[in-house]
Amino acid sequence: MLNFLGNIEAKLDNKGRVAIPAQFRKILQTEGVESLVLKKDIFQNCLILYPTSVWDENVAELRSRLNKWNARHQEVLRNFMLDAERVVVDASGRILIPGRYLQLTGITSDIRFLGIDNVIEIWPKSLLEKPLMTPEEFSQEIQHLMSEE
Repeated sequence: MLNFLGNIEAKLDNKGRVAIPAQFRKILQTEGVESLVLKKDIFQNCLILYPTSVWDENVAELRSRLNKWNARHQEVLRNFMLDAERVVVDASGRILIPGRYLQLTGITSDIRFLGIDNVIEIWPKSLLEKPLMTPEEFSQEIQHLMSEE
């Protein structure tokens, strides 16, 4: 089962390549993951690396909620797929992050890999130097979510 956990700093090289952290590569290898899909996150200014099986599940779930004969639904699907691209892990455990993704997210050279459940997020390091939510907002939201019945 894919379950990534960690907050790991890394640096892009001058060609836009970065090594996937060893602990994440080990999970990918153990699970037999050979390809990944890279996409800009819908809500945050980060990138998401999806193992292909997870990507396929997400696309299938989205499609199940869309009507292919509804023009607006088709625009939603196109918009979702617009910034998605398959990436290959090279023999050195690196991926190439295309320049357009770097521009979309403001990633320069210092990044952080975050393991979030069954995906890996790639953030500009500067965006994670302060909390995404205040401690008060976080505790209130957790309390609300966990106390719902």
